[in-house]
Amino acid sequence: MIKALVAVFLAAILTENYVLSKFLGICPFLGVSKKVNTALGMSAAVTFVMVLATAVTYPIYMYLLVPANLSYLETIVFILVIAGLVQLVEIILKKYIPSLYNSLGIYLPLITTNCAVLGVTMLVIEKSGENFGYLHALVNALGAGIGFLVAMVMFAGVRQRLETADIPKSLKGLPITLVAASLVSLSFLGFSGIVENMLY
Repeated sequence: MIKALVAVFLAAILTENYVLSKFLGICPFLGVSKKVNTALGMSAAVTFVMVLATAVTYPIYMYLLVPANLSYLETIVFILVIAGLVQLVEIILKKYIPSLYNSLGIYLPLITTNCAVLGVTMLVIEKSGENFGYLHALVNALGAGIGFLVAMVMFAGVRQRLETADIPKSLKGLPITLVAASLVSLSFLGFSGIVENMLY
């Protein structure tokens, strides 16, 4: 049981990283990764929303939508839950951490439509079964949030280095950002065998 949970956690961070492997949540990844501080703040908010959204949507789907034959409403219900949680995060940040709230700007409400958050809640439902229950879903969501944080902080570090690098004029701006993002993504391919070896 513990081994399976560790495998799920590590897979969500390394081999099934929602940003670098599944390419979900690219908007904040490219938009809020210019500074490490804002990357950390955004990642903390996304992780909080991912875990809470999974904690709420999983039982709603399993115990309300499926028994009532309303599973086709999954996407709408999940987006509504995520939107409510993002509003909660926004209110908390605005009241207690206004500097982070101001630095995140437009990207904070965009968590509502962040496909990484929606992807975690929906892909957990696809995995659900005998070997993947509610606890696995929560561990997966936490791992996905940590994976999002790792990707954001790594890429923020890369982008800070790029600001002082001598880059050809034709590559400055978005082109070098996309090249750097693809190289960071490639670096995660090295982890592909770790989780599989843990399971067997």
